Order: sequence, then structure tokens, then C-alpha cells
Amino acid sequence: MNKILHPYGENDPYAKVELVASTKIHGEKYDVDQMPALAARVSHAASGKTGENPERDKKLMHYLAEHKHMSPFEHQSATFKVVLPLFVAREWMRHRTQSYNEVSMRYSADPVGKFYIPQIWRKQAETNKQSSVGEVEDQEGCTKILKESYEFAVNSYKKLLEKGVCREQARSVVPVGNYTEFYATANLRNWIHFYNLRIAENAQWEIRQYAKCIGEILNKLWPESWGALRFGS
Repeated sequence: MNKILHPYGENDPYAKVELVASTKIHGEKYDVDQMPALAARVSHAASGKTGENPERDKKLMHYLAEHKHMSPFEHQSATFKVVLPLFVAREWMRHRTQSYNEVSMRYSADPVGKFYIPQIWRKQAETNKQSSVGEVEDQEGCTKILKESYEFAVNSYKKLLEKGVCREQARSVVPVGNYTEFYATANLRNWIHFYNLRIAENAQWEIRQYAKCIGEILNKLWPESWGALRFGS
């Protein structure tokens, strides 16, 4: 399984989603992908039935997801290392059910200067203040303006450091197009919540690409339990 995906394609040198850790089961009797069935059946002291009939396990997980019995999906967790533009990270971190640890520009200047360049410049939607639609005519002109702005920001940052300014203040000039990186951990129930919200057509394109990567990795990691959530929640 490919544990590293590039949300914006191979041409983007920074954007990345990497699976770094996931729940394991100790022992050989059960598979992690059966966890929701195991957790659900414990209510009837019948966890031992899990694995006897894979189709029944699958149907049970689909039933749970379809009828919003979600607590059995809280026993699998996955941790991702994510590299993404600051403005996408701030949108992502509105999901407060995840645990985060992010690179700090107080401690390191390394992230400064790694910038996001849009592949397509979009127009502002007239009927929805938070959405975009169509393409701007002067694509090259917009990219030129952005790159000039980035260059000015980096030079300003370096000049502040040269004057002895501390990193925690110098970072004030860093634009939201700068890449950051963090670790994000959540259980399966909360990953599907993130996925469903951020994969929606009205979600911002930049974060939708990350949601697609999360979904692709989890689908390969736990096809039965993730599949039940994907089609039942």
C-alpha cells in the first residue's frame, strides 16, 4: 500500500499526506478491520462470533453505520503526517476531535520559503461569499503577482532576522501560502466526519484533495470498516 500521497500531484514539491501509525491488534484471532464488529458484539457478550462469518461481520458494520451506531468505530485510530499550506491547515484544524502537533516557526526557520502556487486561479463566486467558480483569465499574471509577493515576504523575514529579531516575531511577515506540517491523529469515527465534510463539492478545492488522500489510504488500510462508514454514514 502506498502510504505517501501527493494531494496536488507530483509537480508540487511539498504537499504530502503520509500514514505514519495505525491501530494494531495483539494476537492472531482477529483483524483490525473487524474492530467495529468486535466492539458492537461485546454488548451481548458475543465478541467471539466475530470472524466466523465474514459476510455477517460486514453486514453488521454496514448496519451500524447506516443506523448511526458510531461508537464501535472509535476503536481504530490512524496518524498522518501532513504537509500543506497554512490556510488549508487552519481550515483542517477546525476539526477539534483530532490531536495535533505542528512545526513551530518559533523554533525553526526551515518551513519559511516553501510556498503553495495554485495550479488554477479561480474567480470569486457572486452568489456564495465563501466559494469560487470558473477560472480567472490572466493565469500567468496572477502567478507572477503571487511569486513576487512571496519573494518580498521571504526577503523581509531574512532582513528581520539579520537585525536580530527573534523568529517568533519575524514570522509575522510569513504569508498563509507558506507550507506547514503537522501530525494529526483521530479514530475512524472522526476521520469519516472529516472526510465527509471536506470531500463535499462545496468544500474548498485545496482541502478536498487532502480529504481524497485520507480516504484513499484508509480505504486500503481498512476496506471493510472504512467502506461501511463511507457508504452508510
